[in-house]
Amino acid sequence: MLGLRRRAFSQASSFLALLLLLAGGMFSSAPPSWPLDKVFQYIDLHQDEFVQALKEWVAVESDSVQPMPRFRQELFRMMAMAADKLQSLGAEVDSVDLGSQQMPDGQSLPIPPIILAHLGNDPKKPTVCFYGHLDVQPAQQGDGWLTNPYTLTEVDGKLYGRGATDNKGPVLAWINAVSAFRALEQDLPVNIKLILEGMEEAGSIALEEFIRKEKDRFFSSVDYIVISDNLWLSRRKPALTYGTRGNSYFLVEVKCRDQDFHSGTFGGILNEPIADLVALLGSLVDSFGHILIPGIYDQVAPLTEQEKEMYEAIDLDLEQYRNSSQVQKFLFDTKEEILMHLWRYPSFSIHGIEGAFDEPGIKTVIPGRVTGKFSIRLVPHMNVSTVEKQVKQHLEDVFSKRNSSNQMAISMVVGVQPWNANINDTQYLAAKRAIKTVFGMEPDMIQDGSSIPIAKLFQDIVQKSVMMLPLGAVDDGEHSQNEKINRWNYIEGSKLFAAFFSEMAKLHS
Repeated sequence: MLGLRRRAFSQASSFLALLLLLAGGMFSSAPPSWPLDKVFQYIDLHQDEFVQALKEWVAVESDSVQPMPRFRQELFRMMAMAADKLQSLGAEVDSVDLGSQQMPDGQSLPIPPIILAHLGNDPKKPTVCFYGHLDVQPAQQGDGWLTNPYTLTEVDGKLYGRGATDNKGPVLAWINAVSAFRALEQDLPVNIKLILEGMEEAGSIALEEFIRKEKDRFFSSVDYIVISDNLWLSRRKPALTYGTRGNSYFLVEVKCRDQDFHSGTFGGILNEPIADLVALLGSLVDSFGHILIPGIYDQVAPLTEQEKEMYEAIDLDLEQYRNSSQVQKFLFDTKEEILMHLWRYPSFSIHGIEGAFDEPGIKTVIPGRVTGKFSIRLVPHMNVSTVEKQVKQHLEDVFSKRNSSNQMAISMVVGVQPWNANINDTQYLAAKRAIKTVFGMEPDMIQDGSSIPIAKLFQDIVQKSVMMLPLGAVDDGEHSQNEKINRWNYIEGSKLFAAFFSEMAKLHS
């Protein structure tokens, strides 16, 4: 009897297991498994080739800021190199002509093309689109670079060169990840699309109109958009970015006449434009960094308890951060205050004065016309139009009180709204898992104090999930002298993108 019961129980258990197996096949599918260990090994073994590719790209002086024909030619060469590299991987590539740009001095300069590429069109896979830019900020060795900015130079594992971290290195890291799957003849876990531009540092000229045109074409099949154009908060701990500040950039001109004056002939008998300008700029901010424009803080989102806890949880070594920044003292003493004033409060910065004598030596001149350049970084829920009105009203009030005979003109030349993402989106979860796989730790969830307009454009126009997945360390020095990316960040970042592809496929299935 006991044996019969055991056999009956065994048969029932087997039948139940069969039912569960069939049900599992009907209602779910096991996530696909891609052998990342081989991909990682390939990336490690070919890292010198990847560094060489970055060296070739850095050698191209793709400066979009200086409106000179020579640099535009370099930009076109850079975009062609990227297109060739993508085609070599089997991607379908389209180089889209954007026409020309009319400059204030009357010259017309061609706009470098936008590169569109895609690999794979499997409807069962998610389609992930990577945005990057291949133009750079101006750089000259005489400006304080220790090496030639356009010759990638490795020192103690640091790869120095203009564009190394902003943004040629991350673009190549994405391509490296794709090339590893291709070289191993492994199926890509996701469909890949790329959009690469060459005018980001100059305001992404013609890009917004282009995105609107392509919303229902190139972007119609895109599920997720990834941007890797910012930095971690530390040297060794990865981060995921879910917000950036906006930016309102202003020019304020004070003019007496077009020609300069001799200070011995005219000094003391006229309102000097640069004195007016210095007074105007000085009225905008105090010595504690507090913006003095009436009403400027009225639209700032109130601080919540959840936010406070988030700032407390972030791993930031203040002493290391200060030393790496080469700053003697910050305006604030605690980690939380510093992060809040970098991310969730507006800031004011003076960028320069055009028309003033700034060469070495002595020149007893009174500038006849000067232009001050400054910007305000915006945060939720500040509005660009409101800020523009507040700035203009404040400067007009200050200038009128000076009773100057000079003329003042104010213009806002850039207006970018802040951007925030939903950290519960699928790709943020996939990125967290990928970071855990490659780096063995959870990422810092951070915001970025700078402005990356393309994120807001994609979010508003394409209306797809946008994520920022940075690769560079906090001390990479983007836009600065001696810009670099660490070899470790570049190579491990290539692995990170490969792992991200795999995690996206698992979550999608």
